[in-house]
Amino acid sequence: MSSVLLHLLRHGEPERAGRFIGHTDATPLPSGIAACVAQARELDVATLIASDLSRAQHAGAAISTVRGIPLTIDPRWRELDFGQWDGLPPNAVDSDALARFWDDPDGCAPPGGERWSDLVGRVAEALANLAAVPTLVVTHAGAMRAALAVLCGFDARQSWAIDLPYASLLSLRVWRGETPAAQIIGLRR
Repeated sequence: MSSVLLHLLRHGEPERAGRFIGHTDATPLPSGIAACVAQARELDVATLIASDLSRAQHAGAAISTVRGIPLTIDPRWRELDFGQWDGLPPNAVDSDALARFWDDPDGCAPPGGERWSDLVGRVAEALANLAAVPTLVVTHAGAMRAALAVLCGFDARQSWAIDLPYASLLSLRVWRGETPAAQIIGLRR
């Protein structure tokens, strides 16, 4: 069975860093876009995809311009929807509710927000639709963790334990099939 390279790049730092910005369309900082372009400069990819949120989309557009690869926008690569917590710093959220969310992000989703399994489901669908060519996806930390859940079998606790700072690049070797699988081949921060 053949494998394909998949690179997941977290968007660069946005204006509202340090908050739950899930589906909030936070503007990326120029330095954040530049950091993403630097991470993608040497990657051998044939396809470039970005989330439809501007902090990922602007980085994807800049990479597209520099690399000459057409950009496809796919909203399935969006961050987890934090509902009523969107835009708030963690210390402004009820600490008990936040602890329940971290312990069980599927059963204790943010009020009005998205369950972990919903994020995993839409990322699984996006993964299933990728062409079998080396691909770069400019996305969000939550979507990257959801991809690890789908491809590596990580549970929510394992997925959330991985540190993915802004502009971090996670590279995977992916084997397609009835049950997709992947091997992490690099994490560059």
